[in-house]
Amino acid sequence: MHEVLRGIGVSPGAVAGPVARLAPPPPDPPAGATVEDPGAEAARAGAALAGVAEFLRARGAAAGGDAEEVLEAQAMMAEDPELHEQVADLVADGRTAARAVHEGLISYAEVLRGMGGYLGERVADIEDIRCRAVALLTGARMPGVPLLRRPSILVARDLAPADTATLDRDQVLGFVTELGGPTSHTAILAKQLGIPAVVACPDVAGLVEGASVVVDGSAGEITVDPPESVLAGIAARAASRAAMPEPSGPGRTADGTPVALLVNVGTVADARAAADVPSEGVGLFRTEVLYLGRATAPPVKDQIEAYRAVFEAFAGRKVVIRTLDAGADKPLPFVGHAHEANPALGVRGLRVARRQPELLTDQLMAIAEAASACSAEVWVMAPMVSTPAEAAEFAGQARAFGLSTVGAMVEVPAAALRATQLLERCDFVSIGTNDLAQYAFAADRTESALADLLDIWQPALLDLVAAVADGGRRTGRPVGVCGEAAGDPLLALVLVGLGLTSLSMAPACLPPVRHALSTHTLDECRGMAKAAREADDAVSARESVRRLASPDLLALI
Repeated sequence: MHEVLRGIGVSPGAVAGPVARLAPPPPDPPAGATVEDPGAEAARAGAALAGVAEFLRARGAAAGGDAEEVLEAQAMMAEDPELHEQVADLVADGRTAARAVHEGLISYAEVLRGMGGYLGERVADIEDIRCRAVALLTGARMPGVPLLRRPSILVARDLAPADTATLDRDQVLGFVTELGGPTSHTAILAKQLGIPAVVACPDVAGLVEGASVVVDGSAGEITVDPPESVLAGIAARAASRAAMPEPSGPGRTADGTPVALLVNVGTVADARAAADVPSEGVGLFRTEVLYLGRATAPPVKDQIEAYRAVFEAFAGRKVVIRTLDAGADKPLPFVGHAHEANPALGVRGLRVARRQPELLTDQLMAIAEAASACSAEVWVMAPMVSTPAEAAEFAGQARAFGLSTVGAMVEVPAAALRATQLLERCDFVSIGTNDLAQYAFAADRTESALADLLDIWQPALLDLVAAVADGGRRTGRPVGVCGEAAGDPLLALVLVGLGLTSLSMAPACLPPVRHALSTHTLDECRGMAKAAREADDAVSARESVRRLASPDLLALI
């Protein structure tokens, strides 16, 4: 008898295959072992942590895109001087290198867990560093994705970004995790890779190696021992995707309403690869990668070179560049991050300029200089804008450098509720759905038990998006989404129905979203938006929209 398990779908599509379980973590190193040479033992511990950092950077460089940014941040955690000092102190107290790393990283994780918010979300990254370093020091099997001998569904308690970033799409058909949430790094990378995925499904703990399952990342369901009818449905969806002609040209609804379809990028290499994907430009160019891994802020000339490369890759198209989003989960050694009880609610994004205005002025100078020599249509926006006054101040600074199109990210409920006033002071806004969900529901990303509150289909979140879209209509200014919501074909229809004018996403998500728009009229999208907002919860909102979607779209996703 088949069984249906439910989690949260974070990357659309449906696949069938056998279960392959993630390799287990190494055994905990024994306590109480004798240390004969503390100096040598401390050096071994430091070398192991450095080896993990090198491994993470190599994986990030190989994967590119969002993965490079995520893994660079994780590598910096492995190199944290305070961590190394704590490990050295533990060795001096008589621990072996392996035991010191084990205890030091567990302590580090507990500190982050207590902070909650963005830093709390990095506990899984710390656990990954711990397991890899302990494996290096003890000769245990390296944890992570096993060598797969046939295409499989990967099942794990959690999946580290380092493993997700380099999944072989020919061998890993999809994955399911017990933990995690819709805004986790793993979820973001799964969508970038185009691998169907479901997270926050604790019931998969009982799945055995080789069990037959279907993973439906669109519906957030796992079917165990699927009947022939379910397998036939999966095969039919795959055949429909293969046979369906891919729409081309600018994004638009079936009745011709234009909707700009854009890509999210984080590095120069990322941008060059994405430039070959049919899109109308870049809706989110994250600039944090240029700052990561540095002891001092990047010189203006280095910034100009990087920005110019991205602008040249998208010559003649729009590029929306976000200024530095430092703080919270992206602490930088040259930014004066004071101790904060809750960094997610502290000095991050645009707020960093209150303490170190030179970081913003140097960046705006570099963006303006790079834009002046390129044909790309450069727009600039600031992260973590909360009030109309902040939007006005940023717009004034950017325009003083000659940047003519200036906007703000809407990630804070206060900004969403005052969207009209924000848009009266700048030229456009772009919604970051991940942060907006976290702040709207006061839901810690590290708590898998709360993952349903971060589901982007939550009607209350859609109400906030609608408020921003209404501000756009009142002022006649564009409103886009560059968060993970835009990459879901069904939700993209809802967003357009709410009144959004552009959608920016991982390049792999563009074809199904373009197809979804091309097969539905604006009035149909409005009907879907109304149905989703009238639902009681995220699950029923999605189901209401599925009932209104065209059969060929449902066959595709």
